Amino acid sequence: MHLRPTLLPALGVFAAAARHQNFAHAAEELHLTASAVSHHVRKLEGLLGASLFQRHARGVTLTPEGRQLADAATTALADIDAVASALKPAQGTNLLRVSTLHSLAYCWLLPRLPRFCARHPHVRLDFDSSPALARFDENGPDLAIRHGAGNWPGLTAHHLMDDALFPVASPALAGVERITRAQDITKLPLIADLALQGWRDWFREAGVRVPQLPAMHTFSDSTDVMRAAVYGLGAALARKHIAMPYLQRYELVQLPGPAIKARFAYYAVHASHRTPSPAARAFIQWLKDEAQDERTPMPAVPDSLLGRGPVLPASGGKRSR
Repeated sequence: MHLRPTLLPALGVFAAAARHQNFAHAAEELHLTASAVSHHVRKLEGLLGASLFQRHARGVTLTPEGRQLADAATTALADIDAVASALKPAQGTNLLRVSTLHSLAYCWLLPRLPRFCARHPHVRLDFDSSPALARFDENGPDLAIRHGAGNWPGLTAHHLMDDALFPVASPALAGVERITRAQDITKLPLIADLALQGWRDWFREAGVRVPQLPAMHTFSDSTDVMRAAVYGLGAALARKHIAMPYLQRYELVQLPGPAIKARFAYYAVHASHRTPSPAARAFIQWLKDEAQDERTPMPAVPDSLLGRGPVLPASGGKRSR
């Protein structure tokens, strides 16, 4: 059977009466009269064709059928309340929706975010790092971080930082210890992403003549390129801000040759026809401040864990005793 919308208020009143097992106390909570609570309960009982309460001189108690309905109603109302709370930020908080690039979020933005949250504890962040370009409509983001020339129609762009390209590789990659000049990099397996500016541009700037580029492993995402290089798949042409945490951890090393200026830079953008919220303005200014600090924050390691090696499973997959 289907509950008619007009009976949903009766279900809410019943849930309160079931929780208190006292119509007067439920009425006080709901700012109703006890007779109004009784009316709602009787309406629900009439619809269901079942008694939900046993009425006696000392008050009311739930029947077995009433207990079943009370359990279901309590669960349903709690779920609705949780969803409503998620949709509407808590009082005193500001929701900021940000669209960003996965590679920049993973390697540059996420390590820095605790500093923003400490400075702006009342801003709640909602990030979307899907590859699709964001639509700045009513349901879209408040701002986005983009990599490009800085001239997007209908958007106001705030320059954050320029970028540079240079070759990197794992220090464990076979043959990397023999790389002493840019020309030697042609002897290594190469990794590339789908960016417009790539290895051919870098070799030209480095003064290396390569009539035909070697066969390459190609990834659509710059983060995957970095991880592939870390695991020794080959040498990668890295963007400075994406490669920095890997260089700091010595998972990658910079190879000989120039760092060439990237054609594109990073920008914070928002719809020109909408005035950014105070939270969005604060985030843009914070991004500009962070862009001046090239070193990526590293996670702090508790003193109690220093000197410990990795925890490995026992041989054969069996738990050690």
